[in-house]
Amino acid sequence: MKLARRTLLASAALVPATALGQAAWPQRPVRIVVPFAPGGSVDTMARTIAIRMQERTGQTVTVENRAGGSGTVGGIAVSQAAPDGHTLLVSASLQTLARLVMRAPGYDPLTDLKPIARTGEGPCIIAINPSRAPTTMAELVTAARATPREWSFGVSGMGAAGHLASIEFVRQIGADITFVPYRGTSPALVDLMGGSIGVQIDPMLAMLPPVRAGNLRGIALTAPQRNPAAPTIPTTAEAGFPSVDAHSWWAVWAPPRTPDAIAALIAAEVEAIIGEEAVRTRLTSLGIVPLFQSGAALDAFIAQDFQKAQGLLRLARVEPE
Repeated sequence: MKLARRTLLASAALVPATALGQAAWPQRPVRIVVPFAPGGSVDTMARTIAIRMQERTGQTVTVENRAGGSGTVGGIAVSQAAPDGHTLLVSASLQTLARLVMRAPGYDPLTDLKPIARTGEGPCIIAINPSRAPTTMAELVTAARATPREWSFGVSGMGAAGHLASIEFVRQIGADITFVPYRGTSPALVDLMGGSIGVQIDPMLAMLPPVRAGNLRGIALTAPQRNPAAPTIPTTAEAGFPSVDAHSWWAVWAPPRTPDAIAALIAAEVEAIIGEEAVRTRLTSLGIVPLFQSGAALDAFIAQDFQKAQGLLRLARVEPE
């Protein structure tokens, strides 16, 4: 956290004082675009930020859901918006992978969006139907190896954190298991609870409620350490599978030609919001680890995350569709 803050301050110091003095943001209502349907983890993060941003700045901050194309519909809209900081994108790690999973995404989020700040990350939950026998990672691995046809993996989004974790899981156990693609987490959950698929790996925010309700059995978290929102669920590292370590992350982007001075002001505002105790408590209760990262550190993180995802998708021979 301290390193990320120093990065922001250092980058701001490189902007001429006159530019910072002339920069004023926000000057009018701010629109935050969410490229997915309401109710998911991205929508939750966006609305959490929007509420406090409106209260802190005195300007109206609205959230607009523009779902479609694995995040590309909303992403393209923001990439083409005026680069003045009044149209922002809040999305998850899947946003950066458009050209890895789509033949013609219409834009490249790595170059056609300007990263402003990373706001949080969270592990996935490996979950099964509670009517199934396994209660531990070891038992699930044994069962999947013995009868792989009975343990198909539901994939809520190609290239999403859960998909990448599923690829690594199957690679680790060496079983020929089928991946079943879905258009989102909710329809996959319906089939998992109905017994049509065997396993689903998706971010905690979506998986934890049905696990807490007893509709799913949480087998493990795809993380090296346990999460305070689900302290009784062991991790893949504890089970001897440390490489099955997948986190979804959330960030704020702006149009590509947004001036650095404006970007620095937005990043500082986001940092202040994420640093608030009430915001951190809310995000933590949902299984999201709040954090702040911007500037060169964020650029390096996104590049590294993209390379990791690209390697796993190639390993699984996933071709853009």
